[in-house]
Amino acid sequence: MSAYHIFIVEDDVWYSELLNYQLSLNPDYQVTRFTTATDCIKNLHKKPDLITIDYSLPDMTGAELFKKIRLADASVPVIVISGQSDVNTAVDLLKTGVSDYLVKNDNIKELLWNAVIRVRENQSLKKEVEHLREELGHKYEIGNIMVGASPAIKKIFGLIEKAAKANINVSVTGETGTGKELVAKAIHYNSDRAKKPFVALNMSAIPSELLESELFGYEKGAFTGANSRKTGKFEEANKGTLFLDEIGEMEPAMQSKLLRVLQERELTRLGGHDKVKLDVRLIVATHKNLAELVKKGTFREDFYYRIMGLPIELPPLRDRGTDILLLAKAFLDEFVKENRMPAKQLSNEAKNKLISYSFPGNVRELRSAIELAAVMCDGKEITADDLSFHTSGRDNIVATGDKTLEEYTCDIIRAYLHKYENNVVKVAQKLDIGKSTIYKMLQERKL
Repeated sequence: MSAYHIFIVEDDVWYSELLNYQLSLNPDYQVTRFTTATDCIKNLHKKPDLITIDYSLPDMTGAELFKKIRLADASVPVIVISGQSDVNTAVDLLKTGVSDYLVKNDNIKELLWNAVIRVRENQSLKKEVEHLREELGHKYEIGNIMVGASPAIKKIFGLIEKAAKANINVSVTGETGTGKELVAKAIHYNSDRAKKPFVALNMSAIPSELLESELFGYEKGAFTGANSRKTGKFEEANKGTLFLDEIGEMEPAMQSKLLRVLQERELTRLGGHDKVKLDVRLIVATHKNLAELVKKGTFREDFYYRIMGLPIELPPLRDRGTDILLLAKAFLDEFVKENRMPAKQLSNEAKNKLISYSFPGNVRELRSAIELAAVMCDGKEITADDLSFHTSGRDNIVATGDKTLEEYTCDIIRAYLHKYENNVVKVAQKLDIGKSTIYKMLQERKL
């Protein structure tokens, strides 16, 4: 491991020696000392890992030196060591980005030792985050996000590339389970916003009365229970991407407020007055036909045109031909590897069964079926009998045989919970029943 290089800028020779001795106790530290700010600036090309600077130098102040260091290399952390304990000076420096402000006193050796440790830990965390972001970027490279070679999916790859190269809003449509959020992440991690936040929010999972505060945030005291300021999803996604799933569930009143934010590129937190400037790419998704909702008057036309941007319509799995088999193999290989199982393959009969099935749940249903088959399979080859498909929806609820009304009710609620990914609020709205009814049935293990 290479040495951790520290610059000490201190015109007091005795004090410089003191700091040097203290830091040199760690064999991993390589210390270089300077008595003037000018000499430090001339050597910044050596790329130090950390710089400590005296606030009062003969050729310029510590604040002036810090500005010059930031211009040369904004990433290098700086610790200011001063003979004065002026609080205002310390606060001002910390606001401008100084990592720490230490006062020269009898405890300086311990203070500096701990400050350097903190800086190194922060640097390690930043490097770890950067590494994770690079891994995410690789995971969501356009060639890696979706398995498939069908013309339908190749068209999607082309649209993702176009969206990633331009700062344009994107609308992703398609049936449930086709991979809409995956596409949104692929666009983000292949764009120039890749190192900034990707923030996702499902409209159907948030009660309408809470949606505004969730999106825009609120100030302390904005309403009962607002004990501190809350940052909304838009601010969290600033400089990055905000993904709003199931946008078709948003009520017209909220559409109007969101439209204004998108037009003005700024927002005001609930209970606040200050304007917060925004630079956010918006990606929305829905399984509904928004154009039809506009005709019905339940979706604002002006909002529709604002969010449409570049439209990407994902094909259902049944229209992707042999992509089904490519996906099945990928899911099978991934599952057996994660679970440390022996390698398995699909029999010809199993492949035929997969190809002939319509997959109403799309890619999500295929993954579930393959993982279950891998568990049920006793040998190295998955047979047709190992594959089972759990259909859902009203068309499949009523089966042969006698059932009580309560049993039929449970079947219906269970099917809707599956369809809407266990969103109790959504299911209650769709079936026009109370949420408490569903919660009670869940508690009684009837569902």
